[in-house]
Amino acid sequence: MSLAPGEALAQRETIWLGLVEAIAAGRQEALGRLYDETSGVIYALALRILRNREDAEEAVLDAYARAWRLAVNFDRGRGSVMTWLIMMTRSIAIDRLRSAANRASRTESLDEPHHQAASPGEGPELAAFFGEQRERVRAAMDKLPQEQRAAIELAFFGGLSHSELAETMGIPLGTAKTRVRLALARLREFLEDLS
Repeated sequence: MSLAPGEALAQRETIWLGLVEAIAAGRQEALGRLYDETSGVIYALALRILRNREDAEEAVLDAYARAWRLAVNFDRGRGSVMTWLIMMTRSIAIDRLRSAANRASRTESLDEPHHQAASPGEGPELAAFFGEQRERVRAAMDKLPQEQRAAIELAFFGGLSHSELAETMGIPLGTAKTRVRLALARLREFLEDLS
């Protein structure tokens, strides 16, 4: 007899909570099992953000190393195990992007012109406008609650369906849909003057 989707998610979350508790107690095999069960989703998220396989693999390893260190601080009241892993991975991947951008800007030769090749018809004003809009969208995303931000990123940047999102985050399907809907409504409010 197969379990209903909600029961399967609850059962999986219970198992993952037990693994996090075992990791907090120093059991390495628990970290290995948590990695085996969750790393596919974590890698997909890191790859989506970093767009480079090697960087994504390193980010995933960093995320599980951080999970090893921080398992004693895991608070189930703040979210599921999958949400915890997703947020750590997202943070690590974004830090890697920023670090790479900083290294690239520091190594740029002083002799080289400081302009980017623009697409035909795109002048500096249009490039500046799009850059400004991009920053506003990032700032609006940062204002979202952690769970809503993770849901939006997985749905829109990770390409997950609502049911895949629910399974990935270890939440019921209705909750996944609600998080996406609420996040979109809040983003619409934050960015109202862009349309």
